[in-house]
Formats: sequence, structure tokens, C-alpha cells
Amino acid sequence: MKRALIAFLFAGAAVLGTAAPAAAHNALISSDPKDKTSLEVGPSTVTLTFDQDVQGGAGVNTITVVDANGGHYEAPGDPTIKDTAVSAKVNALGKAGQYRIGYRILSADGHPVSGELTFTLTKDGTGTPTTPANPDSASGGGSGDGLPVWVWIVGAVVLLGGGVFFALRGGGAKA
Repeated sequence: MKRALIAFLFAGAAVLGTAAPAAAHNALISSDPKDKTSLEVGPSTVTLTFDQDVQGGAGVNTITVVDANGGHYEAPGDPTIKDTAVSAKVNALGKAGQYRIGYRILSADGHPVSGELTFTLTKDGTGTPTTPANPDSASGGGSGDGLPVWVWIVGAVVLLGGGVFFALRGGGAKA
């Protein structure tokens, strides 16, 4: 029994010690305009900079600019990607108030990453809101990041423990 316990401890340490760290998804490191800033004039472009490269492709990444009433101000078309920076043109903004910048980008590791920033327009603009071309992707919400790594580690430990238990229980046939 003592040998089995030692073997189980070594096997558990091997599983935990060799488990690959979770692939870190892209993280937003800066934005223009900055989060929670106040502006007198709306931006003509929104630029989001991440800590890793962003994958491109038609319809893969979205940036939205939405007013408090749900009106959209992002220009039609896909955002521009240059290494770690994603930029989207913005139409003239409307009434003064709070605006949300929603984003959903495809991380370098293939996982979608989404988030939201806000800024306040302090003076009325001349623009009028538009309807987004693809309302489903316009919110920038939702996250399909998958299961956390701890679920896989717990599953591996449970399977390993079950295997050791059944090996010790039924594997000791005597002649």
C-alpha cells in the first residue's frame, strides 16, 4: 500500500508539473481614446492595442461605437489590423453623453476576446446614428474562451486517482 501511495504521489506531481500553462489570450494594453476619458470632439478613428498579434480576415474582428440609446457610429467595413493594433473608422458622433466602444477580436491563439470601453462626449456632434450591418456581432459582447485550465487539471487528477485505485484493487492477483 505504501508503494502505491508513493507511486500515486509521483504520478500526480508529474501530471501537475508537466501541465502546460494556460495559453494567455490577448489583453488590451491601450486605447485611443482612453477608457473613461472626456472628449469635446468625437474621434475619427478608434485604435485598440493588444499585448499580442491579432488575427485578421473578413468579418473576424469588430469594433463598435454606440451611444446611450443604442445608436451606432462606427463606419462600415472591417477594422484595420497592424500587428497588435486594431483600428476602425468612426463617423461623426451625435449628442453629448456617454459612448461605448465594444470590441471582439480574434486572439493570436485563435480564441475570441471581447471587451468594452467608455468615453464621454462633452459637446454635441453633428452626426446621426446608423444601423449596424451585422446586428449579431455589433455588441462586441459574448465570450467563447472555452473551459478554464483548472477543469482539465482536476479531471486529470480524478482519472489518475481512479486508475491507481482500480489497479491496486484488482491488479494484485496471487498465484
